[in-house]
Amino acid sequence: QVQLVESGGGLVQAGGSLRLSCAASGRAFSTYFMGWFRQAPGKEREFVAGISFGGRNRYYSESVKGRFTISRDNAKNTLYLQMNSLKSEDTAVYYCAATPFVEVRDSRRYENWGQGTQVTVSS
Repeated sequence: QVQLVESGGGLVQAGGSLRLSCAASGRAFSTYFMGWFRQAPGKEREFVAGISFGGRNRYYSESVKGRFTISRDNAKNTLYLQMNSLKSEDTAVYYCAATPFVEVRDSRRYENWGQGTQVTVSS
C-alpha cells in the first residue's frame, strides 16, 4: 500500500497556472504507475493524466493535452501536475492515484487514492 496526499490546489483566474503535488509514503513509489483524475460536481471522475514507473511514458486526456504536464520525482516520492492555460471547465477536485498496472486510464484499476485537492478556475 502507498499513502497519497495532494496539495497545491486553489483559486485561479482563467488563463492562469497551478502546480499540484502528490506526496507518497509507504510502499516503493517507483513501483506504481501514477495517475491524476478529477471530478467536477455532478460528473463522474475522469482520467486527466498518467505516467509510467520511471516517468518515460506519459498519457493525457484530450481535454488537457498541450496544457497540462504530468511528472514524477521518484527520489522525492512525489508526483506533479503542472496546469497551464486553465479554463473554467477545469474546475474540479483533483485526485492522485496509484496502480501496479500499466497505462491505466480506468479509475477502477487504481488501488490507492489521495483525499483530493480543489481547483477552482474563475472566468
